Amino acid sequence: MRSQSVRELDDEVQALAASFNAGGMDRLNQTVIERSSVRGPFFYVLQDPAGQTVSGDFATIPDELPNQGSVETNFDYQTLNRNGELETRSANGIIIRLPNKASLMVAYDLSTRTEIVNRITRTVWTALPVGLAMSLLGGLIISRSAAQRAEQLTRTTDGIISGDLSRRAPVVGSGDEFDRLSERLNAMLDRLEHLMMTTRHAGDAIAHDLRSPLTRLRNRLEADLRDGDAVNRVESTERTIEEVDAVLATFNAILSLSKVQAGSASRFTEIEVSDLMSELAELYEPASEDAGLSFDSEIEPGLTIEGDRSLIAQAITNLLDNAIKYTPSGGAMTLRARTTRKGELELSVTDTGPGIPQEDRERATRRFVRLEASRTQPGNGLGLAMVDAIARLHQGELHLSEGPGAPPNVGLRAALILPKEV
Repeated sequence: MRSQSVRELDDEVQALAASFNAGGMDRLNQTVIERSSVRGPFFYVLQDPAGQTVSGDFATIPDELPNQGSVETNFDYQTLNRNGELETRSANGIIIRLPNKASLMVAYDLSTRTEIVNRITRTVWTALPVGLAMSLLGGLIISRSAAQRAEQLTRTTDGIISGDLSRRAPVVGSGDEFDRLSERLNAMLDRLEHLMMTTRHAGDAIAHDLRSPLTRLRNRLEADLRDGDAVNRVESTERTIEEVDAVLATFNAILSLSKVQAGSASRFTEIEVSDLMSELAELYEPASEDAGLSFDSEIEPGLTIEGDRSLIAQAITNLLDNAIKYTPSGGAMTLRARTTRKGELELSVTDTGPGIPQEDRERATRRFVRLEASRTQPGNGLGLAMVDAIARLHQGELHLSEGPGAPPNVGLRAALILPKEV
């Protein structure tokens, strides 16, 4: 604090010396009179070369004058306090000898600084108990709030342990650690509930789609036991093997669909989509010609996407198989890959088959749904459901719309719309 006082004094002395240099003794005297008349932190004394006091707050300079330059001084002086009583106070000052041999002293009342320090100390000691009490109260409130949030999380986890997977941790919107923890926990619970629902649906699907063929198998085997004709038994055994193969195919399709619906993007890599689509076009062109269909492909070069190559290939394969299966001989099918105006990737298969009525398109992507037009064809009703699940896994969607045909074969355009980055 003392060094700060000396710096302030030195700055004030330099300001007054500049006033002397600018206007001489008269200018300096006027400045000292003005500053002495204003209640401030400094005291002033200006003496002429003969040692007579010209202006200031004291009658004389209370120390020896320097022959030249400046000197620091500490002294006591007496003044009246607020009660009108005479008291002694301490001061610190700087005395300089001006070029004309006049003397100037600028001093600072040290008692003022001491009073300020004492006042601050008293304020701190007065406020300390209040601050301590408020801190304790604030800590109590925060700890109680934290305990309540922890109790809410405990109740949520207890409910989940008891089997209620619909329970979620409360998020109050404060953005604190508890909110972030609750959001993470809820995301985990959403994922867990989705996996549980997928497992349950897979079990229901297996029971739904395998009950009828297994019943037929049992009835056929019972009939074989009663039939003594060896030729009939051979034919029945062949049909039984075909039925078992169909059951196994359905079972594998259900498991594959459940695996896709429970999957994640953790195994995604960059796929050269243009190359993949060209390979599929080369593979399916002969198959379509064997079915009496014309095949065309329009594949934009250089297309890439973040995804699972085998699943994307399976989705397009399902669409191509459907096009060949349902398009009458003499029809046409087209495989396309392009970038949309929104920068998304569109992979589509278009045919001139019977198509899907608009009112049935949403239902067609559900498990085991077989429309009237497909009843005469072999299948398990999982093809479009698989394509839709693969699209959703890649954060995209499956669009079904009319193709380029005319009634009764209006055709179908099945398009996967996928973001290039997941």
